[in-house]
Amino acid sequence: MWLNPEEVLLKNALKLWVTERSNDFFLLQRRRGHGEPTGKITGLLVGALDTVLDSNARVTPFRILLQVPGSQVSWVIASGAAIEEVNKHWDWLIRNLLHSLSVFENKDDVASFVKGKVKGLIAEEVRGRQAAQEEDPEKFREALLKFELHFGLPSSEKLVTYFSCCCWKGRVPRQGFLYLSINHMAFYSFLLGKEVKFVIPWAEVMRLERVSTGLMTEAIRVSTRQRQREFSMFLNLDEAFGVIGQLADIALRRLLDSEGLELDRVLQQPTRISKRILEEQALREYVLALFRLPRGERLHEVASCSVWTPHARCHTAGTLYTTDSYLCFSSREEGRCILLIPLSEVLSIEKAESTSVLPNPVIVSIRTKKAFQLIELQDRDELVESLNCKLRSLQWKQSMFRSSKSGKRSMRSPTPYYTFYYDTGYSDEVEIEEQVLRNTVNSEALMTAFNQNQPGTNSNKSMEQVKERLWEDHFSEFGRGVHMFRTGKIQRLVSMGIPESLRGELWMTLSDASTELESHQGYYTSLVKKSMGQSTLATEEIERDLHRSLPDHPAFQNPTGIAALRRVLTAYAHRNPKIGYCQSMNILASVLLLYAKEEEAFWLLVAVCERMLPDYFNRRVIGAQVDQSVFEKLISERLPELAEHFPDLSTLSSVSLSWFLTLFLSVLPFHSAVCVVDSFFLHGIKAIFQLGLAVLEANAAQLSTSTDEGQALMILTSFLEQVGNEASSCPVSPVHAAEETSSSNPDVPAVRHTNITDLINESYEKFGDLTVRQIERLRCRHRIQVLQAHEDTTKENALRVVTPDVSISPEDLANVYDLFKTEHLISLYWGDTSSAAAAEAAAWRHGDSYMERQYRLDRPQFKSLYGLLAPWPGGSNQHTDTLANRTFTLLDQDCDNLVTFREFAGWLDTFYCEELNEKIRLLYRLHIPPALTESEDDPSLMKSPLVSTNRPLYVNLPSGVPGDEVKDYQEQLKQMLRDLVKEKEKDVEKPLPLMIQREFIQFCKTLYSMFHGDPEENDLFQAIATVTSLVLQIGEAGHRGRRTGSEGTSRDEAEGAEATQANAKDRRSSVSGVCDGSATPENEWTISYAQILASLLTEQALVNFFEKPVDLSAKIAAAKEKQYHQRAGLLTLQHRTR
Repeated sequence: MWLNPEEVLLKNALKLWVTERSNDFFLLQRRRGHGEPTGKITGLLVGALDTVLDSNARVTPFRILLQVPGSQVSWVIASGAAIEEVNKHWDWLIRNLLHSLSVFENKDDVASFVKGKVKGLIAEEVRGRQAAQEEDPEKFREALLKFELHFGLPSSEKLVTYFSCCCWKGRVPRQGFLYLSINHMAFYSFLLGKEVKFVIPWAEVMRLERVSTGLMTEAIRVSTRQRQREFSMFLNLDEAFGVIGQLADIALRRLLDSEGLELDRVLQQPTRISKRILEEQALREYVLALFRLPRGERLHEVASCSVWTPHARCHTAGTLYTTDSYLCFSSREEGRCILLIPLSEVLSIEKAESTSVLPNPVIVSIRTKKAFQLIELQDRDELVESLNCKLRSLQWKQSMFRSSKSGKRSMRSPTPYYTFYYDTGYSDEVEIEEQVLRNTVNSEALMTAFNQNQPGTNSNKSMEQVKERLWEDHFSEFGRGVHMFRTGKIQRLVSMGIPESLRGELWMTLSDASTELESHQGYYTSLVKKSMGQSTLATEEIERDLHRSLPDHPAFQNPTGIAALRRVLTAYAHRNPKIGYCQSMNILASVLLLYAKEEEAFWLLVAVCERMLPDYFNRRVIGAQVDQSVFEKLISERLPELAEHFPDLSTLSSVSLSWFLTLFLSVLPFHSAVCVVDSFFLHGIKAIFQLGLAVLEANAAQLSTSTDEGQALMILTSFLEQVGNEASSCPVSPVHAAEETSSSNPDVPAVRHTNITDLINESYEKFGDLTVRQIERLRCRHRIQVLQAHEDTTKENALRVVTPDVSISPEDLANVYDLFKTEHLISLYWGDTSSAAAAEAAAWRHGDSYMERQYRLDRPQFKSLYGLLAPWPGGSNQHTDTLANRTFTLLDQDCDNLVTFREFAGWLDTFYCEELNEKIRLLYRLHIPPALTESEDDPSLMKSPLVSTNRPLYVNLPSGVPGDEVKDYQEQLKQMLRDLVKEKEKDVEKPLPLMIQREFIQFCKTLYSMFHGDPEENDLFQAIATVTSLVLQIGEAGHRGRRTGSEGTSRDEAEGAEATQANAKDRRSSVSGVCDGSATPENEWTISYAQILASLLTEQALVNFFEKPVDLSAKIAAAKEKQYHQRAGLLTLQHRTR
C-alpha cells in the first residue's frame, strides 16, 4: 500500500534490508531473512527481531524508497506483505513517474513532486474505501470528487451522502445536487451556462421544516439567520429530510453543547459518520426511547420474529432487538405488546426443533422458571450463538462480582454500614436528627410509617383491595417482574391508579430500575459513605430545598423523611456531577421515597434523570426546553383551533413547563398526581404529552376567551386543582390548600370536578396514536431550535456587556461577533483532534453556580482573524504576522493564551473609532514589553507576561491568620488585580514605560509597513523619515543628558511608590516578568510616548493618515467572503506539511 512519505536517514541501516530492484530515483527492498533459506545467520537474527516486536510495530517485508541523487535522505513511499503488491506499485512508478523526473533540475523539486503524487494516491484510496461502504461505490466516488472540486473544502470535510434535487430561487427551480457533509450542506447546479453554488454550515441552521405550496411539490425548507432555502424534487423526501435533520442535530450537539449533551461514541468522531451509521444511530435512539434502556446500551441485532403470547393464545408478530444487556420485543403496532428481558435474568437460550408450524424456534429460559418462545427467526444460528456469547460473559462477570462481595462481607463486622453526621448548623432540630438517624437506614417506604389518615378510610381500603385483586389476576396471566407482557390491559389498570401496596414494586418493574439495583449491589451504600459530609454547591442547594419538598406531608415534617431525602439527593449529585442537583428533583425524589425503599428510590431517580427524561435536569434544562418546543408543535397539529387563538404558543408551553419537570406533581392534588406518575413509568414522556394535550382540550373553550397569559394560567390552575381521585375523598392536596381559599376569583369561571382516571383514559383515547418514533423525530428537529436560541442568548449577553465600552455600531459589532464565533467553529471543523478539543474546552466558562458559553480564540485563530480585520494592510505577510503575535500577547490579559470577544472588540474599537492619540498609544504599547520580546520567533517566550505596569501589591496580614485564609486572601487580591488590568486604559496621564532604541526601530518598521500601498505612500514615507530623524535626535539628546549625571528614579516595589522613569533593565524585569539573561546598559537610549506623539503631530500627512476614517462595515463584508476559504486553505496546508 502507498504510505505517507517518511524520512529514512540510512538506506540500508544495520544491513536489515536487501535491494531487489533499483534505478536513479527508486529502490525496491526486501526485509533480510524473508524468503531466504533458513540457514543464514543474518536472516535468523532479523527474523527473531521482527518476531519479538509487537503486532503494531512489525515491519512489512517489502518496501519502496524514494531516493534523490546526491542526498543521504530517502523516503519510504510504499510497503507490502507480498512481492506482487509491491511490484504493482513499482510498475506504476516506472510507467507514470520515472521519465518525468529526469526533467527536474533541482533535486528538492523531485522529492516534492513525488511526495505530492503519493499523497494524491493515498487520498484516492481513502475515497475508494469510503465509497465502498456505500450502496453504489462508483457513483459515490464520482460525487466525492465533484464535492471537493466545486467547494474547495479541506479533505477532512467528509461527505456523508448526496441527493439530486431542485433548489428554488423565487419561482425558478435550479436542478442540481445537494451534498451533505459532517459540518455543512452544499448545493451545486450548472444549468444553461449558469452556475449556482452555496455552502450552509450546520451551525447556522435555525429550523428545518417540510412545507407545501402551490408552486411546488412538498419541499424541505432550511432556515438560517440570514435567509431561507427550499429544496424539492427528491426521489425520497422522507429519507432526505431524516438525514438532514440527523446531521444538523449531531453537528449542533457536537459544536454547541458538548458539555451538556453526551453523544454516542461513534458520533463523537465525525470522520466515522456515514449514511449507514446514521441509520443505525436513528434506530438505536428509537429502541432506547421505546424500552427506556440505559443510554450506554449498544444495539446489536434486529430481527423479525413472532413471540408466543399466552394471554392471547397465539404468536404475536413483531421485531426482536438485542443490546448489550437486554432482549427487547415490540409488536408491529407500537405499544400493542412489549416484552423486555434483561440478560441478567436469563438462564439459557436454546434452539428447538424446527417444524412447519413452528419454524426456527428459540427458547429463552429465565430464573423464575418461565420460558419465552420465539419463532420465524432468520439467521437463527448466528443470532443464538451471539446471544449465548453475551450471556456467558455476563454470567462470568456476575459470578466474579458475587465471589468478591461474599469475600468482603465475611471480613466485615455486623455493625451498621454507615453513620451520618451533618454539618448544617447547630439548631436543636439538627441535633435531634443526628440522635434519631445515627446508625439507622430506611428499609421500608416512608408511606408505611407516615400514611396520611383521611376521611373515608374504609372505602379507600376496599378500593385498594379491589385493585390488588385485579393486579394479582393480571400477574397470573401476563407474568410478574420486568419480563411481564405489557399490553393495553396493563394500561387500563395503571390509569385506575396502582394500589399503594404494589406501587413501589411496579415502579421498579416498569422503569427497569430493579435490574440496575440487582446488578449494583452495595453501590448506593458506598455512594452515601463518599458523599455525606461533603460540602459543594449541590449540597447547599439540596439543604435549601429539603423542607420545601411536600412540606405538608407528615413524612417530610419528620427528621427521618428529611434525612432519607438528603441522602438520596446527595448520593445522586455525587454519582452524576454533570447534573448534580436541579430544582424539581427534590419533589420527584420525595414522592419516590414515599412508595419505595430508600435504595430503590435512588435507582428510580437514576432511571428518571438519565433514561426517561434525558437532559432535563442540568443547568440549561435543554431536554425540558426541547420537549416544550415539541409540545407547541403537537398543540398546533392536534388542537388547531386553540393554536389559532394563541399565535405565540410559547404562552401555553411556558405554563406547561412545570408539568414536564415535575410530572404534574406540583400542579395536581397529590393523590391524582401520583396516578400520573404511574402512567409515566409505564409509557414514559409520551404519557405527559398526551395528558397535557387532554388538559388543554378540556379547557379549550375557556382558553379561547382569555385575553392574556395570566388569565390562561388561572384557568388551567383552577382546573388542575379540581382533578380528583375516586380513591380519595379529599382531592385537594395540602400543597394547594392555601391557594384554594383564593380561587373564588370572579374572573375565573367555576370548574367542574374531573376524575384523574377519566382524564388519563381520555388522553389515551384521543391522543394515543402519538408514538415514540414520532416524538423522537420531533425532538431531533426541535433540539436544533432550542440550541440556536441558547446561542442567540449567548450572543445578546456578549454584545450587551461589550457595547457600553466601544463606539462600534451595534450592527457592525454583531457581525464581528459572528466572525469571532466562526473562527472558533472552523477549528472544530478542520483542526486536528487536540486543537479542536482545546477550542471546545475554551468555549465554556465555569463559575461556582453557572456554566455558560463564551467563545475565546487561541493564538492561531486570532492571527487568522487579525489578518482579515486589521485596518491597514501590511507591506509583508511576515510583519503582519509579527504584529498579530504582539497584539495577541498584549490582549491576553489573563495570561491563559486565549483572547475573549470583549478584548478583541476593544482592540478593534481603538483602531477604527478612537482618536489619533489612542491609536498611537496602542501602536506604542505593541512595541514595548510585554508585547515585544527579545525573540519573537518563539511564541513561548511571550507567555505569562503582565499587561499592567503597576508594581506588585503587598499587604501586611495580621499575625495568627491561618494558612488557608492567607491563600484565600491572596487569591482575592490576585482577582482584584486582574479586574483592574481588564479595565480599559483610557487615562492618558498614566505614564507608559520608555521605549529603547531597538523598540523604536521596530515601531518605525511597522509604520513603513502600514503605509505600503497607500495612495499617499510617497508623502507618508517622507513624513515618517522626518519624524524618525527628529525622534532620534531627541533620544540622543536625552541619552547624553543622562550620561552626564541625570538619573531617573527607580521603582520602590516594597513601599508601593508610583512608577516613573527607570533604567531599561529594571523596566523589563518589572514589566515583563521574564528574565532573558542579557544585561542592558544603564544609560540606554530611550524615548517616551509623549515625545513620539508630539513628533508625529508635526507632520500633517501622518495626522491625515491616522485620522482618515476606515470603513469597518466594508472590512467585515470582505472578511466574511474570505474567512472560510482562507482558513480552510491554511488548515489544509498545515495537514499536508505534517
